[in-house]
Amino acid sequence: MHVTIRLFAGLAEVIGSSSLAFHSHESPLTAGRLKELLSASYPEAAPQIKVSLVAIDHEYAPDDSVISEASEVALIPPVSGGEPDAEEQETPDGRFSITDQPLNGEALLDKVLDVNHGASLLFVGTTREMTGTQRTTALHYEAYVPMALAKLEEIGREVGERWNARCAIAHRTGLVSLKEASVMIAVSAAHRDICYEASRYAIEKLKASVPVWKKDINDSGEQWLGADPQAKDYPSL
Repeated sequence: MHVTIRLFAGLAEVIGSSSLAFHSHESPLTAGRLKELLSASYPEAAPQIKVSLVAIDHEYAPDDSVISEASEVALIPPVSGGEPDAEEQETPDGRFSITDQPLNGEALLDKVLDVNHGASLLFVGTTREMTGTQRTTALHYEAYVPMALAKLEEIGREVGERWNARCAIAHRTGLVSLKEASVMIAVSAAHRDICYEASRYAIEKLKASVPVWKKDINDSGEQWLGADPQAKDYPSL
């Protein structure tokens, strides 16, 4: 069977392509077996493939998930943070977006305000210069846009179900300079304690599950953050 696999961030750089046409004589083919076959075919990328997750049709797939030729398959490396030339894409309700343009906090907050909510928050994540002794000059973000939007919507639904709160999220792609916003999360709720809790949940869930990667650009070069094969989480900020 023939499978087309989308690749991202450091994994795409190692293999040398953002899309890979792969042929397997095995059928059915599972997500776990696909990783094994890819590791054997691309030994230089095997450490990253081993710790990557497989996504099938925009959902993370356990190792025993079966892949068909009609499936949209992506390999999600353990680094989080569109696509370099992506234009703005958003969900139909406009509350969740991926864009290569500067983020507008006032406009995002306006999407969640409610006459019955007495508290609202706008979380803004920006590019910082110093991380310990390492100086950053800019960050570059890349996203698997369709899946990222689906995961942002999922976060919004969870916030609504758990706290009866409204949530909107916008994430940048491309180059983000110092002090510029890479992500904004707007939340409104009946009371401030609920609002704080829901906002904190949203950013932590984003870091854990949304396929967005970032590359650190500094005086000594460039590095995809989180690309250490020993990493056990999928941080974005």
